[in-house]
Amino acid sequence: MITGVEQPVLPIEAPPLIEGVAAHTRDRIVDIRSGPLQVRLAETAADIDAVQALRYRIFYESLGARPLPEMLRRRRDFDRFDNDCDHLLVLDRGNGRNNNPVVGTYRLLRRDAARRLGGFYSADEYDIAPLVAHKGEILELGRSCVDAAYRQRPAVQLLWNGIAAYVLHHDITLMFGCASLPGTDPDALATPLSYLHYYHLAPSALRPRALNERYVDMRRLSIGAIDPGRALAGLPPLIKGYLRLGGFVGEGAVIDEQFNTTDVCVLVKTDLVTAKYSRHYERRCKNT
Repeated sequence: MITGVEQPVLPIEAPPLIEGVAAHTRDRIVDIRSGPLQVRLAETAADIDAVQALRYRIFYESLGARPLPEMLRRRRDFDRFDNDCDHLLVLDRGNGRNNNPVVGTYRLLRRDAARRLGGFYSADEYDIAPLVAHKGEILELGRSCVDAAYRQRPAVQLLWNGIAAYVLHHDITLMFGCASLPGTDPDALATPLSYLHYYHLAPSALRPRALNERYVDMRRLSIGAIDPGRALAGLPPLIKGYLRLGGFVGEGAVIDEQFNTTDVCVLVKTDLVTAKYSRHYERRCKNT
């Protein structure tokens, strides 16, 4: 879920970069701080366990997803992709929760890791061959979530700063993932689905398509029945954030019964992301 970016993603927007935030340390790809908050990549098994615990609390306890028996027993959200992905996490060093200071996360999957895993997670829902064929490095975003107490705080901004730093470091040219609309009735989601199809459909050369057996037509309404401004305003904030970065959607939606969502595949060329972060980083270097 871009993200992002697969399973249900929280309603977070892509806000402006934070001024006055420390840049990377030399030994980490991502290490950005703002007050007691820090964003970096997971480095230990304990980090990943904390990420999985946060995802479980958000997806299953808050959003009503249906856990598999082992997930319920362990109270963790996990799958076969976790050990081969990079996990971006936000930690609150000042909240007193020393056992689990992780308050936000994104899962990041690049091309080489996807090859080891036999493909990208999104391929379970979409034919992403046009994305895989794209020249340059690509990045799948997913499993995005932020603790409820931090969704209007710098934790969200730090996640986006972290993604930008990661994209810049790995020279990623395209990122994608499955973003979610709440509920599994496409007719109840007729306005957002139709709006996305008519106004933000990806160019054919880059357009993923929902797998035939899972394909749900997004054209629930005629284009004349849609008020574009109102439809855009009603989208989940995360999807709006991707669109503001010039993002597109693939063809067709997919129902995810386990997570009680309707998914759309979102893709974003990273030009705007890296340009904004580069300008911010250059300003920081000049002022240090």
